[in-house]
Amino acid sequence: MMRRTLQCLGLAGLLVLAGCGETPTGRSQLALVPDALMAKMGSDAFVQMRQQGREVSGTPASQRVECISHALLTATERLYPEVEMPEAWQVVLFEEPSPNAFALPGGRIGVHTGLLRVAESPAQLAAVIGHEISHVLADHGNERMTQQLGIKAALLVVGLLGEGDMGQQAILQALGVGARLGVTLPFSRAHEEEADLMGLRIMAAAGFDPAASVALWRNMAQAGNGQPPELLSTHPAHESRIEALQANLPQARELARGATPACE
Repeated sequence: MMRRTLQCLGLAGLLVLAGCGETPTGRSQLALVPDALMAKMGSDAFVQMRQQGREVSGTPASQRVECISHALLTATERLYPEVEMPEAWQVVLFEEPSPNAFALPGGRIGVHTGLLRVAESPAQLAAVIGHEISHVLADHGNERMTQQLGIKAALLVVGLLGEGDMGQQAILQALGVGARLGVTLPFSRAHEEEADLMGLRIMAAAGFDPAASVALWRNMAQAGNGQPPELLSTHPAHESRIEALQANLPQARELARGATPACE
């Protein structure tokens, strides 16, 4: 037993070294779970959501969501060519009143119809979807899973624990979604701020007015009555988020110069 424990700790140590890297913004990151496993967990979670939820397809709204998503993904590949992207993405509009969207490892994007009432223009919708794509691009789910599970994640990687030992709820939480459709969970404040700024660059490069991100979060502030103070929430307060986006608008406008949005 002692020998096996030492072997496990040695393997975990090697995995920690191998898992050290950087996000596309240059922030240091520890992400231990293999990409293939993250993609499988994202796929499984998306299948579960599609079973629970009612999909909207073949409508102007669903076509607009798909068009915006693919325009953003094309811009993402240009902006971050060093990051490996899924070959194909599934985009689904769900009939769900909460103003949410999410993206999962392996190339899955979900948007709730409730978001379309808050995001009043294609550019505002692009701000949200670009933010969610950025969570996947920066491997935030992997990083959070590593942080939450610690050594357990390392043992999972080498096959010493089965996926079931982690618990389905822990997996969903690490991916940023709840156990049922309509519940999305905040990443850490650092993750949210990083996704905000990456998403701003992505939407601008896709030809959407980056100033729409500021308008979007003002709408979200009005829709989210009673958001807790920033110190009590992992999400940045709306005003802090808006200030950071405004500070980065000049660079985003440079990216948007000459770009034409594919979706109106």
